[in-house]
Amino acid sequence: EVPLVESGGGLVQPGGSLRLSCAASGFTFGSYAMNWVRQAPGKGPEWVSAINSDGGRTHYADSVKGRFTISRDNAKNTLYLQMNSLKPEDTAMYYCAAHKLAAGLAALSLYDYRGQGTQVTVSS
Repeated sequence: EVPLVESGGGLVQPGGSLRLSCAASGFTFGSYAMNWVRQAPGKGPEWVSAINSDGGRTHYADSVKGRFTISRDNAKNTLYLQMNSLKPEDTAMYYCAAHKLAAGLAALSLYDYRGQGTQVTVSS
């Protein structure tokens, strides 16, 4: 069973919007901080955003602040990332990842659980 499954990626024009979802199973989703991490071709992973276990605190990388919004629905075991005003430099594979305590980690190997990613391509 795959603990985290992302969806919602696709091809969008610059300035457009996408909403990513991440469905969790097999662990106590509501007890974990959740993160979004992205990796562009030929580049290292970049932490994008985090939300604490009850959704009361959110954090963003400077590169997405003001454009992206992270949220979660613990009743549905689902994490979201609303992405607005998308730019070509947002093109990457987007991963959701869970950690019992930490947020802001770029390396996916440091997380307790991680998904297989959903591709976001921003291009005209």
